[in-house]
Amino acid sequence: MSGLVTGIAAADAGQRCLIISAGQSALHFFSGSFELYGCEGNPLEAIAGVGKEHPYSKLGVERIQRLAEEVPAFFGKMNISLVGNPTRNHYRITPLGVLKPAWLTMDEYARVEDVSQMPWKRVAICDIEGFLDFQPDFLASGCAERGVESTVIPISLPELERLRNNPTEMRATNIAKELTGDTLHRLAQKINQASGDVDAVLMPTVVGLLDAAAVEELKKQVDKPLHFVATMPPSVPGIRTQITLRKRFQELGGVYMLGDTVQSGTIVDGRLQSIRTANHGEVEFEADNFVLATGSFFSHGIVASSERVYEPILGLDIDASDERSEWYKRNLFEAQPYMTFGVATDSDFRVSHKGQTLSNVYAVGAVLSGCNPIKEGCGAGVAILTSLHVAQKITRK
Repeated sequence: MSGLVTGIAAADAGQRCLIISAGQSALHFFSGSFELYGCEGNPLEAIAGVGKEHPYSKLGVERIQRLAEEVPAFFGKMNISLVGNPTRNHYRITPLGVLKPAWLTMDEYARVEDVSQMPWKRVAICDIEGFLDFQPDFLASGCAERGVESTVIPISLPELERLRNNPTEMRATNIAKELTGDTLHRLAQKINQASGDVDAVLMPTVVGLLDAAAVEELKKQVDKPLHFVATMPPSVPGIRTQITLRKRFQELGGVYMLGDTVQSGTIVDGRLQSIRTANHGEVEFEADNFVLATGSFFSHGIVASSERVYEPILGLDIDASDERSEWYKRNLFEAQPYMTFGVATDSDFRVSHKGQTLSNVYAVGAVLSGCNPIKEGCGAGVAILTSLHVAQKITRK
């Protein structure tokens, strides 16, 4: 996501941009919400207390708020509607029925403004028979703990029976391909017949793979307010968001090379002159500026061997302990030190190589050091805000 956000913002400002992408993004695991900082109340107040090496410290609270306020409009240009503001977290509902702080949430998703006051008294929870990536009983239990009565209603459609013959086919993305047109209408009828006297209907996000049209149509046809809850991956809205971002980037003239890997670069006089990729052999790609948006350990933007942690493309300087015993805590539930490892940058997110700052190479998103996105609940915020900041710096906005 950080690469696409950077590319879109730069291309929209008139830059000629190329994205080289080794594979699919973490949006396939999208929960439907973006987190700025996982706390109760005002996340900006919590951000003011983070360490000096945190990406948020390099941005500063004032800059964070200004960039965060731009984000809904940025995604809104692509018809991705997000609800929320940076001065007060709301709460998203997880598949387990747990409430977690969120900054922005897609408006089709269930969300709660105040944990002490649920917006419904009674809900119906849709259970698509044979779909194992969504457990309605967990969601019902979570609702009950907060005083919300729920009824689980089984949903079965002939179009989904074929998928049920093979559990590996009964995934959210495959279901979404079937839930269109007349099938979507019959789904709405079944929900209306079974939901009864409830305040809202909750269902897994298995509608709207390519665009939000099916989501809007289903919400119109269901008699009660309809809200979606995230499933286990793959995320249907996440894939839709990735498709939408990529389409926007290409509409702006960007070139998107999927399935290639940057393998090396040529550094001359403190600047990255060019890069080479796996699929293009001796062909060199030159640019005025380069942005490293390769992610952390999950996507191999940062690699750990038995002896060291390193950045695999250019051998950039890393903020990480040299002692393996300091990489982790034995207690699984403690904040793990390795989660803060990443590429070292200056205050402008420019990287360094052998102690020398590269004047035209920036890093954004999860490849950055200094934050723990899981414990702090800041992964999306760091990804989006550092990307917008760097794009604006490159384009002098």
